[in-house]
Amino acid sequence: MELKSLIEELNVVARPERAVVSQRFFKTGKGQYGEGDIFIGVSMPTLRSLVKTYKLLSFSDLQVLISSKIHEHRMMALLILNERIKSKDLAEQQLVFDFYCSNFRHINNWDLVDCSCHEVVGRFLMNKDRSILKQWAVSDHLWTQRIAMVSTWRFIREKQVNDTLEIAEILLHHKHDLIHKAVGWMLREAHKKEPILIEDFLEKHHQTMPRTTLRYAIERLSVDSRAYFMMKP
Repeated sequence: MELKSLIEELNVVARPERAVVSQRFFKTGKGQYGEGDIFIGVSMPTLRSLVKTYKLLSFSDLQVLISSKIHEHRMMALLILNERIKSKDLAEQQLVFDFYCSNFRHINNWDLVDCSCHEVVGRFLMNKDRSILKQWAVSDHLWTQRIAMVSTWRFIREKQVNDTLEIAEILLHHKHDLIHKAVGWMLREAHKKEPILIEDFLEKHHQTMPRTTLRYAIERLSVDSRAYFMMKP
């Protein structure tokens, strides 16, 4: 019944005009990265406001949500997982992590990845072996690779940037701009914590890395530093 109630609430607050804009923004057209995704037009603040009420949904109900063709349903499931991973119950943390990892095929747009992986994956792996991230980085699945990269954001906050650099190096010459942007973004965040390490990495790679990645990475550097790293050999 709770799942039915949640879906009814989402339908009530849905805005068709917002859905039209989202369909374009998240590239849902034929041949685009979000092909076939369906939006109903619910804002992120509204989705977040519902988490507290529905955070105890069963995993079977969460599976229904995350398997939905409707983007906001999948987002709602992920926001609930973000909350559930904070549990002090280690068994619950494991269940959340395992559920998340078993549903990568449904975490299939950049906003779904970016709002959740650093919370669920990053938080879970904080004091654990992180080698699984490298396995994900060398997969042939775009969203799994982005999850590997953006999950390191949680470690960056604790001044742990080695995983970020290792995953960045694996993905540095990826063909898709969504990976270029993710790598550059994480390098930019890491620079806030460990500028010398990141500038050493840029010194090594700036002449060959994708320009999009480089522009994202150096966005907060001084004018002179940005000009230096943007120079061609």
